[in-house]
Amino acid sequence: MQPAPIQVSYMGFPGTTGADYIDYLVTDEFVSPLRYAHIYSEKLVHLPHCYFVNDYKQKNRDVLDPHCQHKRSDYGLPEDKFIFACFNQLYKMDPEIFNTWCNILKRVPNSALWLLRFPAAGETRLRAYAAAQGVQPEQIIFTDVAMKHEHIRRSALADLCLDTPLCNAHTTGTDVLWAGLPMVTLPLEKMATRVAGSLCLATGLGEEMIVNSMKEYEERAVSLALNRLKLQALTNKLKAARLTCPLFDTARWVRNLERSYFKMWNLYCSGQQPQHFKVTENDFDFPYNR
Repeated sequence: MQPAPIQVSYMGFPGTTGADYIDYLVTDEFVSPLRYAHIYSEKLVHLPHCYFVNDYKQKNRDVLDPHCQHKRSDYGLPEDKFIFACFNQLYKMDPEIFNTWCNILKRVPNSALWLLRFPAAGETRLRAYAAAQGVQPEQIIFTDVAMKHEHIRRSALADLCLDTPLCNAHTTGTDVLWAGLPMVTLPLEKMATRVAGSLCLATGLGEEMIVNSMKEYEERAVSLALNRLKLQALTNKLKAARLTCPLFDTARWVRNLERSYFKMWNLYCSGQQPQHFKVTENDFDFPYNR
């Protein structure tokens, strides 16, 4: 019914609506590159850095306190194993990525994969699948889903997060990065497959966490697991960046979103049709820069 002259899709669905009554999609250059504009019905609005908003700096600042950390023993996690983790819903996993995880577990001595009962019905099937790939039963660890606050804090108990390429960690991705847990992610073409890469880039450490093929994904995960000094350096850089990087700067993100609104409205008021555009932080068309 178009109750507003400009209608915009943001965050509710990570992809195109296919609807001719939605004018714009708020996204960013990595998540929705212009070379893929043909798969979107909306005009693309590229925010700087990452389009994905979060509020951890205000709401979950206690995660940064080194004196308030959980212990592995609190969750029955082995103290002596290298723990890979994926906290995504189980539907995001497909045979190709799970096979890759099994290969990683077989190549990294004394390692385990931490998953969530999300839903619980998937645990039996995944354990059986892993066993059929030659993975030892104790290498697959399931825990229950936790409340948000606890979930973020306990994420830091893992050593490395493994993302799901077909549908990335979105909110879960920001959770683990705020917890200081590095990840490995493989972006594909569709919007939902590229969000984690954008999150990683907005920390300033994207090149160390983004890969370009499934083979590189496996090699990167194994390399980081076997080179503890390299992984620790990455973890330290990620933890140090949390209070300064664009990803967790909510006020900066709000200013950029509002810049996009001014641009949409100015185009409409001047009689122009919706069009792709990029928001820049030094654009003097917007009141924030005057």
